Amino acid sequence: MDVFNEIRAFNAGREQERLQLKFQKMRMDAFSFFRGTCHLFYNRLAEIKLIKSAPIVWVCGDLHLENFGSYKGSNRLAYFDLNDFDEAALAPASWDLVRILTSFIVGAESLSIRLPEAQKLCSIFLNSYSSALAQGKAYWIEDETARGLIRVLLGSLQSRKRASFIRSRTVTKGRTCVLKIDGKKTLAATAAQRSAVIDFMHRFAKIQSQPKFFKVLDVARRIAGTGSLGVQRYVILIEGKGSTGGHYLLDLKQSLSSCVASHFDALQPSWRSQAHRVVELQRRMQAMPAAMLQAVRFDGSAYVLRELQPTEDRVSLDRAQQNTGELEITVEAMGQMLAWAQLRSAGRNGSATADELIYFSQRKKWKEKLLIASYACARQVKKDAASFNRAFDNGALNA
Repeated sequence: MDVFNEIRAFNAGREQERLQLKFQKMRMDAFSFFRGTCHLFYNRLAEIKLIKSAPIVWVCGDLHLENFGSYKGSNRLAYFDLNDFDEAALAPASWDLVRILTSFIVGAESLSIRLPEAQKLCSIFLNSYSSALAQGKAYWIEDETARGLIRVLLGSLQSRKRASFIRSRTVTKGRTCVLKIDGKKTLAATAAQRSAVIDFMHRFAKIQSQPKFFKVLDVARRIAGTGSLGVQRYVILIEGKGSTGGHYLLDLKQSLSSCVASHFDALQPSWRSQAHRVVELQRRMQAMPAAMLQAVRFDGSAYVLRELQPTEDRVSLDRAQQNTGELEITVEAMGQMLAWAQLRSAGRNGSATADELIYFSQRKKWKEKLLIASYACARQVKKDAASFNRAFDNGALNA
């Protein structure tokens, strides 16, 4: 099957309006294509002989440069950690590693990073990952422990107020606060979609300790990310504590099966739903789970419900804006975070134990093999992106 047909088959059934936005993003550059085709990456990777003896761990699945970020945990403190678990599953540790290394190579041009510098960042990431794994102890990054760009980001979050965040996402019509429909972050919901979400939230609120907090003020279709565009997703404006500054935003996102898990079906445990898989693995792998994170049932499908926060952000790795030292410190922290996530979730439902991970970190030659594999993957991604671009420009992917 060629690239065009693989992408079309994978995205079959998705909402066409947001799917076209996804294709437009993927046409921008090879890194955007890479972000939008996680399934294609793993279909290709299954054909590459990686380290056969790599320990089985809970992987993020879609690990790349932009899937690390800040958020407010359920304890209301700000953290910086892995932040996307839609593809999380049991798989060899090498799969997460080769995907993020590939993202350094593929993303180099769009981030104004020269290839030799990207290769150096790959080595820094691997060395940091293996060193953190060797310690056998999971730590975390918050304001007091952060360095470099991450410390600057977490420090800036203290000045971000909910009131200004809500005002940036809403408009006032008469005395009513409603979501801003801008075609960039939101699209208008149909009357049927709005009614279904309001009915769901009404039932949800009835079993909460503060039902009035979850009163729905408005509903819109949400635009976010790249790979998941076209999946049913809503942003919900709720009453919260009252007044504009006290309102809250919720994200309601449909959960589909993991494209990683499909390659290792025999390893996967039985989940109540795909949303339960996403939520449970996020709770296992993050230092502190995000606020209001939970699996729900909506419109006959599994969804993840969580809070949208003013503290959600990521550091800019654009070489034109950052010096080499700052980039290296950030990448070093990313390597640590992956190791800590694996240690935190070690020994659960078939994943390797901490001792097995420590042993793996001390083995020789696997880093070199992963680097070689990532270069091969990057070449394939760029080749596939070029094929996609031709199909896109010829109108083959239009609705």
